[in-house]
Amino acid sequence: MKIAFLLILIAVAALVAYIRLAPSDPARWHIALHPRPADIAAPSPQVVVLRGGSYIDLPNADGLLARLDTIIMATPRTVLLAGSVDSGRMTWITRSALWGFPDYTTAEVGPQGLIIYSRLRFGGGDMGVNGARLAGWIAALSKA
Repeated sequence: MKIAFLLILIAVAALVAYIRLAPSDPARWHIALHPRPADIAAPSPQVVVLRGGSYIDLPNADGLLARLDTIIMATPRTVLLAGSVDSGRMTWITRSALWGFPDYTTAEVGPQGLIIYSRLRFGGGDMGVNGARLAGWIAALSKA
């Protein structure tokens, strides 16, 4: 019984270590949003919740990426993975508090405005976390 418990404890610790320490490849996560990825169906000025993430289209992109970067970087457990305001595309990683699950958010300025796409890395669904976070950032953006 003690050996089984110890093996389960080791397996959980290994899983947590993998989730927290797995490298984030910018080539995989810092993706172009123009043209749109296949799982983003059509432009929407409202946050659209997908199975593993969320997105929104903001038609007026003037200065939004720089303001959005300031808001996102003020979010706890968030770091910039790749990109810059000058390049017109940025990708951030935000980790959950308890397990450290990474969520990736990419924002890109294009001819139609700013697309923001937030998605999970692990699992099949995010329980609305990315949509709620994105809605909060958009609310803060409208106040800024």
